[in-house]
Amino acid sequence: MPRVVILRLGHRPERDKRITTHVGLTARALGAEGMLLASNDKGIKNAIEDVADRWGGEFYVKNDVSWKAEIEKWKEGGGKVCHLSMYGINLPDATEDIKSCEKLMIVVGAEKVPTEIYDMADWNVAVGNQPHSEVAAVALTMDRIAQDEPLRQEFPDAELTIIPTEYGKRVIDNKIKE
Repeated sequence: MPRVVILRLGHRPERDKRITTHVGLTARALGAEGMLLASNDKGIKNAIEDVADRWGGEFYVKNDVSWKAEIEKWKEGGGKVCHLSMYGINLPDATEDIKSCEKLMIVVGAEKVPTEIYDMADWNVAVGNQPHSEVAAVALTMDRIAQDEPLRQEFPDAELTIIPTEYGKRVIDNKIKE
């Protein structure tokens, strides 16, 4: 899978805390390295980084970024940009091209996305042509572009680890030595 970072646009702190948190957590769980938040909400940054600290792996959140500057810097560094939407080419038709890049920025909007995003993106990708959740769009895209099975990855330095079981819950506290 390419190196992936999420750019979250249009986050409204009073309305979107839960969805934006879930966009970041989903991206983290499926292998992204971080999320750039084009809004000022330190609570989102702290909540997601707290999860990463407890559940392992490395994931960062950069708060209050300039979306345009981040896209320009990413592209100057050889990265590609995939804007997820209801509009654009269908995800199955873009998957192979997206998989072939080494650095991928996935742009996910909340409110109306600036028209300039459509022009700056290498791909405007429709994750279905119906209204849907940004969380679902990120999950489907990350799963489709994964080289390995993203749901089986292990996260180093986890304080907590869930052990899959057919029934019940089994959580290991890795801080406790047996």
